Amino acid sequence: MFTLKKTVVFEEEIKKSRFIVNASPVHSTDEAFLFLKSVQDLQASHNCWAYRIGLQYRFSDDGEPGGTAGKPILNAIERNDFDQLIIVVTRYFGGTKLGAGGLIRAYGGSAVKCLQSAPKCEIIPESQFQIETAFEWIGPIYAMFDKYKVEKLKETYHENGILLKIKINLSDQDFFIKNLKDLSSGNIKINALEE
Repeated sequence: MFTLKKTVVFEEEIKKSRFIVNASPVHSTDEAFLFLKSVQDLQASHNCWAYRIGLQYRFSDDGEPGGTAGKPILNAIERNDFDQLIIVVTRYFGGTKLGAGGLIRAYGGSAVKCLQSAPKCEIIPESQFQIETAFEWIGPIYAMFDKYKVEKLKETYHENGILLKIKINLSDQDFFIKNLKDLSSGNIKINALEE
């Protein structure tokens, strides 16, 4: 799976209609709708869009005939193995009707061309954990963070030790947990968190 490294814009003209594609990485539906609101042009003929965030997806034809705009944009996202992404295709009508097949090719094709020309990065599945430990284990734990490329999200000190919220690549988590337990002879508490 891939997502975009940054927001990108792609533009093309098809039979005198201008198609402007705005695509951006997003991590939530709220973020997707904020992006949509920021790029849609209410003066344009149509602002068609689709997003995919994990198992969540939505699309809109915004007045184009049903199934001719939003769904082809979503298909472009899925067929190119993208996730955590929204694409908004704004159309300025140029006077020539494209027909259903032409609209599907125009919206889907513009989205594909945008994705193919955009800088992308691989999405690496991660999981989050909470670690609770006495102060004596902090040094060895931090050394393991470097070894397993753990990202520290939050650190809270209390009188008996420290509470850490971390993120780690899914592929490394089992080795990390085993080594953490072995290191402390089971004296470190570690719990999986929902993201």
